[in-house]
Order: sequence, then structure tokens, then C-alpha cells
Amino acid sequence: MEMKKITKLLIIGLPLLFLIFLIPVLVKQYSPIRYNVEGNIVDLEQRRIFEGSVDIENGVIVSINQHSISSGRYIIPGFVDAHVHIESSMLTPQNFGELVVHCGTVAVVTDPHEIANVMGIKGVEFMIENSKNSPIKTFFTIPSCVPATPFDVSGGVLSASDVEQIASTGQFVGLSEMMNVPGVLSGDTEVMAKLATAKKYHLTIDGHAPMLKGKDLADYANNHIRTDHECVTLEEAQEKIKHGMKILIREGSAARNYEVLKTLIKTNPNDVMFCTDDSHPDEIISAGHINKLVVRSIANQFDLFDVLRIASINPIRHYKLDVGQLRVGDKADFTVVDNLETFTVLKVYINGIEQIEKKLREPLFIDKMNNFNHDKINEASLCKTVTDSIKVISLVKGELLTTVAKYSPKHSGENLESDVGEDIAKIVYINRYNNSVPQVAFCKGFHLKKGALASSISHDSHNIIAVGCSDKELTEAINAVIEQKGGLSVSVDGKTEILPLPVGGIMSDRLGVDVAADYRELCEAARRTGCGIDSPFMTLSFLSLVVIPELKIGEKGLFSYTDFNWI
Repeated sequence: MEMKKITKLLIIGLPLLFLIFLIPVLVKQYSPIRYNVEGNIVDLEQRRIFEGSVDIENGVIVSINQHSISSGRYIIPGFVDAHVHIESSMLTPQNFGELVVHCGTVAVVTDPHEIANVMGIKGVEFMIENSKNSPIKTFFTIPSCVPATPFDVSGGVLSASDVEQIASTGQFVGLSEMMNVPGVLSGDTEVMAKLATAKKYHLTIDGHAPMLKGKDLADYANNHIRTDHECVTLEEAQEKIKHGMKILIREGSAARNYEVLKTLIKTNPNDVMFCTDDSHPDEIISAGHINKLVVRSIANQFDLFDVLRIASINPIRHYKLDVGQLRVGDKADFTVVDNLETFTVLKVYINGIEQIEKKLREPLFIDKMNNFNHDKINEASLCKTVTDSIKVISLVKGELLTTVAKYSPKHSGENLESDVGEDIAKIVYINRYNNSVPQVAFCKGFHLKKGALASSISHDSHNIIAVGCSDKELTEAINAVIEQKGGLSVSVDGKTEILPLPVGGIMSDRLGVDVAADYRELCEAARRTGCGIDSPFMTLSFLSLVVIPELKIGEKGLFSYTDFNWI
């Protein structure tokens, strides 16, 4: 009898006990999470600043209230980078996000064509998957030119059918920069098919058309190409705006166009956005991200509301991003700063979750995929006998474009390694996807006195590129990169240092702060060569990008942008 009573009590009591413990858990899980953030609210729609609070419920702004506050801080829409190649930071998307969120950035529009050139679709898929663990919102555009031109030999190819395949997934907000200007103007079948796919899926089409003007520019823009980040003169930017293009004011580690284009902030605030394009991690830590352009613009006395629209609202609306604009009903994506001059970031909210107080997330385990197939080289393969006057790649400070210089050898018919007095250094290009022979030419503008620099980051195919004063040091620097299957190296004073980049030969799997520290040490070694460039590795990486004027090095030696062919 007693046993039956006990059994009955258990049958009734256990479910009750279960409910007693379960109900609070369910209430906590499904009840609305509501809180508010106080500050001086910067309302870009009404162009006013007022004291108050932002009420957030389940990651969405449910009300914005005006009332007195005790804090002097300011609440502004989060910053958005309108065009960036995350791979150029040498970081994975997760680790890149961990850096830039501290700069007030809540979102980026990224073109993964660097890894696509190395690994094809597999590389793009890696970037998307890794970005899911990033603190910021990462929006992807589809690489349009992989390889960048018919003259490049890369590790991956994205055909028109590939573009159609990945566009159909709905994971992309645009078609990346269309660098094949001749292909657009000539109506190339593959190029036209990619543009047609973008229109079919209502994707914004980004441009890349340095120095294009007149009828060619009109024809280019008429293909629904709506942005350009390659303007180097104000007149160039103004003409592109007349053709319906938005101008991305770029300030990266190598290309710095802000000073030339900054008056557009006043004259055409609705037609411009900010972008970094390519930035190294040490510069992000020391100088900032999009916030650095905001600070400079305010210091230049441009209108606060215009500047903040350019830094946030314009890219959100242009690319139709799922990012809040500090309005009721929007996702709670905003930044809290201490003032409206230095914009020191105090807090960053993304989907209502405060980000920068979080401990750095450990990097995801990464399958260090790569595509690197070149053997070590010997010194004799870099010999270059020069008999007559030669064309030389001449750097332009603060720009990606180059000019053509001439050099006549002092000792005709001998192997020319360098002429330090004339600032002539040897430049080497090696395809890393096969065992091809090195291409050798000469450049000026690095101001090297000794040593050599080498890199497996070279836009856009990411083959090996190196510059140096002696064949011995060039060989040592290049072989260090080959041995690690990717990285940046410096050989000087009998010592070779390297920053390994095991992910595709272009990215590290380590935290941004660690990569930045190692990169700074490598730059110190580069300075011992006498190099007079602020960002020597970034500058070097663009000397193989044949879609930017004027003289570059590639698969068959020197390439002329004007002739769009090999010299």
C-alpha cells in the first residue's frame, strides 16, 4: 500500500517539480530583453542632436526618447566601410572584425577577390563561413575579375557561370569592382554575362576605372556600373558623378586619396562614401579605420551630419545593407563616442549586443588551405644583362599608379643588380602556382640602399613579388617565402626575417594584435634597407596589378596599361 502511495506521489510530483524549474528558464529565454542606452543622440535624418535614450528590445530599437541625461557621451550610427579587401589586412574575417569593431565600425562591404584568385569558389566560401564568428556585420560582393585580366595566371578562376551559381544563393550584395575596362567597352561575352547576372539578381555593380573619361567613361557607366574608388583627381571624380557613379573616398595603407577628393564631402555629400580598400593591421590599430576619415573631415570643418551620413548611411542605402541607421524599428547597430571631435569609441552595439567589452574571441580552427607549388630558386635565375636604355617602373608617392622612367646602364652588357645612386632596384615576379622562371625588371622609388623584400601578396593573382639591391639577398628573401608557402620577408645585413601567411599564402590564422606586432618588426627590418616608403609591402603588392596605370610587372615581364599589353 505504501509503495502505491509513493509511486502515485512520484507520478504527480516529478512533473510538477520539472515545471517549477523549467518555467523560470522558459520565461528568461522567451521574455523580451529590454534595456536603454543614454547619451546625446545624433539624429542624421532631422540633422539635430538631443539628450535622451535609445530603448532596445531583442536587438531592435523600439523607441528613442528625449529627456535630460547625466552623461556627456554621444550616440551615432555605426561606421561602415564601403569597400575593403579583408585579406589585405592579412587577417581572417573574424580577426579583422575584432580589430575594426574597436574603431566604431559595425559593418563592411568586402570583395573577396584576393582569396578567390588563390582558391576560387572554395576561398570565397571560406571567407563567408569564417565571417560568421566576426563581431561585425560582413557583407560580400561577388568577385567579377578572377583572374583580373587575361594576362594574369592565378590559382582560381570565376567564370560567368560561377558568378551565376553563387549569385543565386542570395548571400551577396553586389558584383565586385569591374576591373576589366577594355572588356566592358568591347562587349566581351564573359564580362557582359557577369554584368547581366548582377542585373538579374538586382546586385549593385562596383567599378574600377582609373583615369577613364569622356565617351569611354560614359559607355562604361551605362552598363549600370555605379561606384568607383580609383579616382586620383577631383576632376575625374566629378565627371564620374555626372555619369551617375558614387565616389568612394579611399584612404588605405598605400593608396591615399582623401586630400585630393575631400571637397566632395561639401559639394556632393550624397554621392560619396568612405572606404579603406586595403589596410594593414598595424595601421588599423594605430590610426584607425573609417573613424580616422571622420576625425579628419571634422577637423577640416566639414558639416558633421554630412560626414556621418557618408561614413554610415550612404553605404547602407547604396548596398541595401541590413544595418541599422539609428531609427525606431532598425536593428540596434550604433556606436557611442566620448565627443564629436576625436570620436573616441566607448561602446559599439551590433544587433543590440555590446561588442567591445567582450573578450577577444579565440580564432576558429582553420584548415590552412593553400595553393603554392613553386620550388626554391637559385641566384643565377635572377641575372639580367642590360645593354641599352631600359624602361623602369617609377613609383608615385601615395598612389597605386606608376609612371615610366628611363635608365641607361653605366656598364653595358653586364648583369645589373641595382644602381643605388640612381635609386634603381631589381624587381622580380614569380608565378607560385607553377614552376615558371622568374620575370626580372627594374623600378625606382623604394630608395633601397641594401637588402631585399619579398611577398606572396601581389594583386590580384598573389604570385611572388620581390624588390632588392642584390641577387643574393633577393634569392634569400624569395626562398624564405617559398619555404613557408606564403608570407612577407626581409633579407638584410645577413639575416632573413619572415611573417608567415599560411592561409592561402595571404592571411595569418593569428589574432590581429599579434600579426600587427610581428608586421611592425618586419617593417623595422625593411627600414634598415633604407626603404623610404611608409608602407613598403603594400606598395610592392600593387606593382603586379596591371589594371592600374602605367607600368607594372607580370607573367611576361613589363606590362603597359596604355597599350594594355606586354612591352
